[in-house]
Amino acid sequence: MTNDIGTNPIGIWIDHRKAEIVELAPTGSRVTIVESKVQKHPQRTGDSPLHGRYEAQQVPADDSRQRALTGELNHYYDRVIAALPHQDGLYVFGPGEAKVELHLRLLKTHPQAAAATIETADKLTDRQIVAAVRTHFGKYGWPVAARESTIDQRSVNPHS
Repeated sequence: MTNDIGTNPIGIWIDHRKAEIVELAPTGSRVTIVESKVQKHPQRTGDSPLHGRYEAQQVPADDSRQRALTGELNHYYDRVIAALPHQDGLYVFGPGEAKVELHLRLLKTHPQAAAATIETADKLTDRQIVAAVRTHFGKYGWPVAARESTIDQRSVNPHS
């Protein structure tokens, strides 16, 4: 069974550390994991008797740190988009801002993604993510109670 566009439904659980792309099929589901190499940037701290004087050159200026983080996130989102089998009828969910940021990035090159459903969700286990995708698409006629899904997990190299 496929959605009205003729493709298998795709759900994406995403945060700034990892994306799990779930493609549903009548015989089960396939999960692709894209890991982020985005790292926390050092925090600025002021003068402190415990930490000594603040040295301006220890940590880059806020705007350059933000530009670097934005660039790293855009590269991550591009890798997530490249891992998608298609961009039609997507369900994008997860905690924080990554789901909206990914959707905005996707819209720049794939206007058909405007129909994507975006929802907030907590951190979930792999099985909970697959179940959430099945439940979401079950509202649109996809079989929710399909037999046990076989999850083919393959990681996409974060350094590519």
